[in-house]
Amino acid sequence: MTLFLGLATQAAAGDISVDVTNLRSVQGDIRVAICPRDTFTKPTCAHRASAPASAGRVVVRGVPAGTYAVQAFHDENGDGDLNRRGFRVSEGLAFSNDARIRFGPPRFRDAAIEVTGDAALTLNMRYYE
Repeated sequence: MTLFLGLATQAAAGDISVDVTNLRSVQGDIRVAICPRDTFTKPTCAHRASAPASAGRVVVRGVPAGTYAVQAFHDENGDGDLNRRGFRVSEGLAFSNDARIRFGPPRFRDAAIEVTGDAALTLNMRYYE
């Protein structure tokens, strides 16, 4: 019975290929997180991956079926952190559905997508400085 459940869960998981457009440079890395509502915009999001910015694509493997929001940032200096100058973000940000930042991160519902298996999507990187 446990083996059957494991196979069912594995079959429902997909690899999500994320292409990122409008990078201002090919320096550093692109970091992507695919998050359910409870970990959206938090560092505890479990489905993460990164790739060199020069590749322009990040693949996040083994994402179970469900509703998620995709977030990415262009870690231009490669330090692993989303850098800020005061309250302003100094590295690029992107969200699924091209959800925009206004006076804080977008609402989960504005960035929400359904994952049902392997998928590909494109994110538009935006810079606020």
